[in-house]
Amino acid sequence: MNKGKTQIYQIKVALRHIAPPVWRRIEVPADIKLDKLHRVMQAVMGWTDSHMHAFRVGMVQYGTSSREFPGMFRNERTVRLDQLVGKGGKLIYEYDFGDGWEHELKIEKVLTPEPGMRYPRCTAGKRACPPDDCGGPWGYEHLLEALHDPKHEEYEEMREWIGGDFDSEAFDLYETDETLRGVR
Repeated sequence: MNKGKTQIYQIKVALRHIAPPVWRRIEVPADIKLDKLHRVMQAVMGWTDSHMHAFRVGMVQYGTSSREFPGMFRNERTVRLDQLVGKGGKLIYEYDFGDGWEHELKIEKVLTPEPGMRYPRCTAGKRACPPDDCGGPWGYEHLLEALHDPKHEEYEEMREWIGGDFDSEAFDLYETDETLRGVR
């Protein structure tokens, strides 16, 4: 997607209301449209894209129209990131309105594209993304509590639901960047 002299935004993505933090550092063309940025977010965070989402800048929301929320969102397919924020700017990406996963995206730097480099890309991160449908930040905290205590009354149930072991500290940059290649 790197076209000519398009600038590159270095963005720190932090999942809100989670401690210790779950975060990623990504580089995307500044002129990326929000619908594609949504696909980038799904890839780098490890979500399954099975829920609605929206980008929020101030009180304005961008997303895709739906029967559930008619007229609530401006069309994300027609808006570029650089039309909304520049260096130091922030926006919120919300995924799964029921669970309420909010990601803060902060534009850390504006870079010149590196010759031969493919964008978007993930350059760093920490901790695993919570599993889809675990109940938002508070449900995730409960899930981790149960999984870390074999004597917890829901330990077996949660292990079965998650499909075995879950390492909340795991993050594989290479795997994440490979997944991101599918978005290009």
